Amino acid sequence: MSSKINHHHKINGQIFPQPCPHLADFRTRNDSKPFRALQACLRIKPPGGRAAIRRDPYEVPRCGACGDASKPRLYACMTCACICCHAPPHSSHAAAHAASRCIPPGHEIAVDVDRAELFCCACRDQVYDRDFDAAVVLAHTTSSIQSSKPENLRKRRRIDYRPWSPDLRERALMVNNASPIDSMNGSNSNLPMGLRGLNNLGNTCFMNSVLQALFHTPPLRNYFLSDRHNRYYCQSKNGVRLCLACDMDAMFSAVFSGDRTPYSPAKFLYSWWQHASNLASYEQQDAHEFFISMLDGIHEKVEKDQSKPRSQGLMMSSASLLVLYYDKVDTSPRERTRVALVLVEILEFLSNLMKFLLIRCNGECCIAHRVFSGILRSDVMCMACGFTSTTYDPCVDFSLDLEPNQVGSAKTVPKSNHSCNGEADSMSSSQNCGISTLMGCLDRFTRPERLGSDQKFFCQQCQVRQESLKQMSIRKLPLVSCFHIKRFEHSSVRKMSRKVDRYLQFPLSLNMTPYLSSSILRGRFGNRCFPYDGDESDGLSELSSEFELFAVVTHTGKLDAGHYVTYLRLSNQWYKCDDAWITQVNENIVRAAQGYMMFYVQKMFYYKASEKQVVS
Repeated sequence: MSSKINHHHKINGQIFPQPCPHLADFRTRNDSKPFRALQACLRIKPPGGRAAIRRDPYEVPRCGACGDASKPRLYACMTCACICCHAPPHSSHAAAHAASRCIPPGHEIAVDVDRAELFCCACRDQVYDRDFDAAVVLAHTTSSIQSSKPENLRKRRRIDYRPWSPDLRERALMVNNASPIDSMNGSNSNLPMGLRGLNNLGNTCFMNSVLQALFHTPPLRNYFLSDRHNRYYCQSKNGVRLCLACDMDAMFSAVFSGDRTPYSPAKFLYSWWQHASNLASYEQQDAHEFFISMLDGIHEKVEKDQSKPRSQGLMMSSASLLVLYYDKVDTSPRERTRVALVLVEILEFLSNLMKFLLIRCNGECCIAHRVFSGILRSDVMCMACGFTSTTYDPCVDFSLDLEPNQVGSAKTVPKSNHSCNGEADSMSSSQNCGISTLMGCLDRFTRPERLGSDQKFFCQQCQVRQESLKQMSIRKLPLVSCFHIKRFEHSSVRKMSRKVDRYLQFPLSLNMTPYLSSSILRGRFGNRCFPYDGDESDGLSELSSEFELFAVVTHTGKLDAGHYVTYLRLSNQWYKCDDAWITQVNENIVRAAQGYMMFYVQKMFYYKASEKQVVS
């Protein structure tokens, strides 16, 4: 029988297990920091991977009692270095070693040979010690520094940007198969490629602002400009006249043609109206709602062409077999009703299975999800027993609440540069004119939240509804992260809506590592460096967690009468896209604007202009 300590105590309203008394005795018998010397005995293999006890490559650890090396867990005693096995619920030689009367007391604490985890042989449970974790983290840090030259650089070379110049063969191919763009001469010849105004077709600034950001989204731009979606081939193959992806292909060709005259996206507007008929009007719409609806339209078209026939075929064939089985059931009406309920549950399971497969595709089904799709992780922990329920949900953006306004704060916003409405000449009203930061909004998004008594969840371990803590984190980062700031509040109690005119500070470079599931779980479980709950390695996510800002969609005015403008960051210069007008602006103007949607791209896709380049 396991002798785990089941007593708990509360700290700040949270449930924590009682500290192990054997660990306290071990620390008392030894130095104040008995685990710091263990750092030299740890090895990290591969670099950035799991910590283990250092040993000779040809050495196979075996249990000193039974000589078996195949047991699931082998522990080395911290006092005498004796290796013993532990295979619950069967015999535990580690526990027998700790309870042996042939040796002096104090042999309860051991360390896992393969995972470098602290273990109490008497309690037969893992224990936590901050000093031990510090030794493990220090070993990780030392390993990453020592191995950065021979191994890590091999991985990073694949994502480092290197300037490209065509050779003789590639020059010949371009001359024979392409026509040069010769319409760049004029007053605006110093503007980057792709900067072209969009005509307002009647309160369509919400659409123009989002389209300008999408035209300069590096992965999306590369996809359409490399002819990955050819509108002529798509229409001839599918015979579909309304296709948002085809209209996007046409707009990319027009915007990057070199023509500077404003372009009218009328065909795209009509196709979007057909997709979102509830938004088909000349009234002002929400830019974020348009962004979500447009991505959904592109995904829906690709899903119909690729995924839907296969998934529908599976669902239809399964449903046909189940109906055929139901028709052949020759029993009483009561039994047929029971069978029908079982069949309904099976069909619901198949439906959930298809949703799971769509999530597991990691956004590889269409270009919209390949660029913007990420995965959120939600942990709900029971405050009575500590049981945690984890769910994963796909997302195409991150909707963030502004930080609560700190009344009387010492921080103030300079009128000349950071007015609440984005204009340099006025600070309209004191309504919510505080300061928030994007990092603060992300901290609030990933902060543990105690659910109210009316939101108790059913604990599978307690078998009753319990109060719980909920925490969100980011399991998978998208190539392009879109941050939507909730500036429009709607209260059903007060029956009123309003706009939050609070200034938001946002950085040009953003590190998303603190908000990843791996980082949050390490902080929750003592900064341990191994996967949790079957999660795969986050090494790639950590390598691609550096982001660069390239577009900001802003909103000025009131809730029912406002205007959208986009600021683009191209070649380290900022450009204001106000419908048909394109102007170059200073960075301070962008920082003073009311950021509504911010677009960040992974740093490996963002190529900064060379410092030696001279701008004419």
